[in-house]
Amino acid sequence: MMILLTGGSGCGKSFYAESLCMKLPKPRYYIAAMRPFGEESERKIARHRKMRDGKGFETVERYTALSSLELPGRGTALLECICNLTANEMFDEEGSYDDPFDRVISGVEALCLQCNDLIVVTNDVGSDGHIYDEGTNAYISALGKINAELAKRADAVYELVCGIPVVRKGALLE
Repeated sequence: MMILLTGGSGCGKSFYAESLCMKLPKPRYYIAAMRPFGEESERKIARHRKMRDGKGFETVERYTALSSLELPGRGTALLECICNLTANEMFDEEGSYDDPFDRVISGVEALCLQCNDLIVVTNDVGSDGHIYDEGTNAYISALGKINAELAKRADAVYELVCGIPVVRKGALLE
């Protein structure tokens, strides 16, 4: 089963994703896609590690090439998050970019084949109406296409609003 969680920044997606994982079979894998790149990201990574502490997650840091990742056993995987994975796959060191769609989707497909349950976290972007630079607009467009494809493939899609899951597809996992 694959569940896609979406919502705005800071809406409780991570907390909810972890609570879902606690209801699903072990082993539990946390696939971390955020590449540490400064104080803010380091704080966020530390906060997420603290949130997972004592919950039985094996953390796997994977910033790109998700399709070549081999998990040591079946169980439940939490991929956090598609936004970071997309940016990592899309932009190179010089800021040049190319379409990450196939790499991200094939990576999620590979994870689905390796675990009983996969929880995928992403962000809702592009609905603010703001005009951004060319690279940011390309990223928002790519992420929107990836999110739409993942939603199509997912068994369930929940939008988190103020920490409350709103079912957009499928049924709420109890």
